[in-house]
Amino acid sequence: MKHYTYKIAICDDSAADAAYVAGFVRQWAADRVVEIKSYPSAEAFLFHYEEEKDFDILLLDIEMGQMDGVSMAKTIRKDNESIQIIFITGYSDYIADGYDVAALHYLIKPVKKQQLFGVLDRAAERLKKNEKELLLKSVDGTLVMPVREIRYLEVQQNYVTVHGRQSVTVKRTLGDFEKELDERFFRLGRSYIVNLTCIRRITKTEVMLSDGSTIPLPRGQYDALNRAIIART
Repeated sequence: MKHYTYKIAICDDSAADAAYVAGFVRQWAADRVVEIKSYPSAEAFLFHYEEEKDFDILLLDIEMGQMDGVSMAKTIRKDNESIQIIFITGYSDYIADGYDVAALHYLIKPVKKQQLFGVLDRAAERLKKNEKELLLKSVDGTLVMPVREIRYLEVQQNYVTVHGRQSVTVKRTLGDFEKELDERFFRLGRSYIVNLTCIRRITKTEVMLSDGSTIPLPRGQYDALNRAIIART
């Protein structure tokens, strides 16, 4: 977690709704340092985001003008897995879309203060965990990999390959890694651990990740994996 400032963006085409949410965020931030910026459209946010990509939390309206909130979130997720996305909507029909963008939560308008506080607390906790790193020692040298960048781990005989922005193979057991990872990660049988926030789609036989890679889904794991994903929403 950043120790100086939480940088929070509110994106809503209703100025009144944006101001209403911003007021609650300032109350939540009474004992924290927070920078809040509001944007009237997805396009306005993305224009600014091209220059400053260091936002921590995004409170995002789904129903906006030309570009809706889900499409905007997909654009952000192409190169940013750490920003905490919280959807705000007047409807409850969009939860399935959260698979694609690893949304932290959905808040239904009008937003309730205590519910928003709880979700912001969860976002802050996740940001803190995003700072954790693993020290990976391989035959090619030592690499420090942020946990947030790990998409999945797989066993290959006596070795484990950690797939992040790059892939690193180390002589360790999957159980060793399981002890170091947090609740974002789920053990798939004997051979895989997957980052739940990177999952785009699940079928009865495989798991598709946000980068297009796939992992075979062991028999009997479909329901358990779905429960793990739902538990995080």
